[in-house]
Amino acid sequence: MDPKSIAIIGISEDERSIGGYVLANLERLGYSGQIHLISRTTLAVRGRTCLASIEDLPPGVDAAVLALPESAIIPSITMLGERGVGGAIVFAAGFAEAGVEGVAKQKHLLEHCDAAGLCLVGPNCMGLTNFTSGAGMTFDTIPTAPNGAKGVAIIAQSGAMANHLREALGARGLPVTFAISTGNEAMVGTEDFVEFCLSHEATSLILVYAEQIRDGRRLHKLARRARDIGKPIVLFMIGKSKRAREAAQSHTGALTGDYATAKALLECEAVLIPGSIDEMVDVIPLLLRDATPCAGGIAFVTGSGAAKNIALDLGQDLELDFPNFSASTVARLRELLPAYAVCENPLDYTTVAIKDPSLMSQVISTVAGDDNCACLIVAQVPGSAVNQSDKAAHMVPAVQHSPKPSALVILGDSSPLEPSLSVALSTPGLASFRSLDRCMNAVALYQAYARSLARAGTRWSAENESVPTSLTSKHTASTLPEYISKRHLASRGVPVPSGQLCRTLAEALEAAACLGFPLVIKAQAAALAHKSDVGGVIVGIKDISALEAAWAQLQASISQRRSDLVLDGILVEQMSRPGVEMVIGARRDANWGPILLVGIGGVWIEAFKDVRILPAGATEEQILNSLRSLRARPLLDGIRGSPPVDLHAVTRAVQAVGDLMRDDQRIIEIDINPLTAYKDGVIALDALIVTSDTGEDAI
Repeated sequence: MDPKSIAIIGISEDERSIGGYVLANLERLGYSGQIHLISRTTLAVRGRTCLASIEDLPPGVDAAVLALPESAIIPSITMLGERGVGGAIVFAAGFAEAGVEGVAKQKHLLEHCDAAGLCLVGPNCMGLTNFTSGAGMTFDTIPTAPNGAKGVAIIAQSGAMANHLREALGARGLPVTFAISTGNEAMVGTEDFVEFCLSHEATSLILVYAEQIRDGRRLHKLARRARDIGKPIVLFMIGKSKRAREAAQSHTGALTGDYATAKALLECEAVLIPGSIDEMVDVIPLLLRDATPCAGGIAFVTGSGAAKNIALDLGQDLELDFPNFSASTVARLRELLPAYAVCENPLDYTTVAIKDPSLMSQVISTVAGDDNCACLIVAQVPGSAVNQSDKAAHMVPAVQHSPKPSALVILGDSSPLEPSLSVALSTPGLASFRSLDRCMNAVALYQAYARSLARAGTRWSAENESVPTSLTSKHTASTLPEYISKRHLASRGVPVPSGQLCRTLAEALEAAACLGFPLVIKAQAAALAHKSDVGGVIVGIKDISALEAAWAQLQASISQRRSDLVLDGILVEQMSRPGVEMVIGARRDANWGPILLVGIGGVWIEAFKDVRILPAGATEEQILNSLRSLRARPLLDGIRGSPPVDLHAVTRAVQAVGDLMRDDQRIIEIDINPLTAYKDGVIALDALIVTSDTGEDAI
């Protein structure tokens, strides 16, 4: 990452050669370390002497850039190891991204790097640039280094995306410390670079484009550390669509994981997950201005009634709040503005600044100081050349020096601007836009980050948890029958119906005398996870004769459809009253560890998939926020005269399931469906636990 000596392996006099581009970058960026050139055909390049072979290198060169075809990589790695080179960057493609044969080649390459004691970046990457030292080890054409301000580290599995992000930030005058293309990540991956950048003093923000997160637990831990030290991570992931997942395999050899799981767990540690590349870039100036924002309302200032109305609609869609201005703010605005101006938020300050342009800065400063608002947006049309000069002189400085994180929108799309305004909008660090939509999306993401910071973290840490044997071996998982699963859930405080496992009709009749009617009976066996499919559940049993008939019917149905099955017995339970059917699930992900699922259950789970994913140690606030974000929230709030659901009882059940996953790592999966929710509690009507052991003693 910070080499004091660099060797370029494979260079010629051709200025368009890959090695030639690397050398040009090093010279353009003012790299001051030693540069060694290796060429079989050229004695000198750009006035620098070339060595004929890797064997001619002095011992202990820090980094080697291999501008060679795939067939020459492995022999070169062996020779670099013999010369004690510390690390190598491999541009060549044709490895894991190229199918089965390429996977084998990459494995072979990794074995040679290990044998050589050499660190590998790539293959199939565009290299990396350290802007703080001028080490431009890439064939992408890199501009001169930014100033010494703290800046953004870019980490991308795609070289083209690393290029795009660097160009986009550079166009805004934002400093970049590193631009890193990780490629196939055969040895060094995204997580390694994130960890390095967290410790890099000049890096204040980390921007990541990921096609695969190879070590979810590690990244989750790093996200927690980033939050603790106030260094935001902005992560854009692909993998929401099936075709994107397939394309990633042929791009960088990435086997994309579960996008929803990664997003849910990382957002709980305040990682920003933008919905688009535009949002990813647009939020950066705001984060560089203040990496630990406060959640709160938005102050909106404009000279356009249309912009005010549009902002209100966009704000509703983006969950942005425009609170009332304080009495002192309103009083000051009334002093500044004509009587016909409505001194409310959003504020249309009319056309008064045309005559007195200084009013722009006075209005903006007044609104920016309002205690009810955490962020400021100023949106205005460009106007005439004179108006634009006025904005450059008054509006831009007022936004730039606002005490709150602020954004400025000059409408008009890509229309040309008067030079002074164009220059002013290019002020480094100014969050300026030509699109109101993009601006408000960026502010919404920024405010979502502020809310995430306020509620981030979990009740307990799973970062040191080992992966259970069942997930790393071919052991067969075992499903515990419902009655045993419920017994363990009940021991954790999850309410279950009163019931009894019965092996004879006589036992069932005795149980009915204790439980009372109506009743439900269910066939019980570890091999019978889906009881209803074979007639193994009968509900609404109202009296003794109905119980006798139901017992016979259930036995006959099981014998007919599953003659091979030996039942543990039949569970006789009190029939619960109707309520809102929900689901609580948990599974132990091999990459991320234990995770939870909560949402609308029963027969609707497959139809609507209205569920949310959470870390197993989710806090009460995180669970409640997830429940309130469900599309079916009106059901939980109570509709058509039905009472609202006891969300705190649901939350307690979710946390109990998470704690059970934490306390016994033999548990692979827990499924409670339905969990019926009422105004005064919940009850788990059906439940299964899957473990890596067998029998009741498994947990």
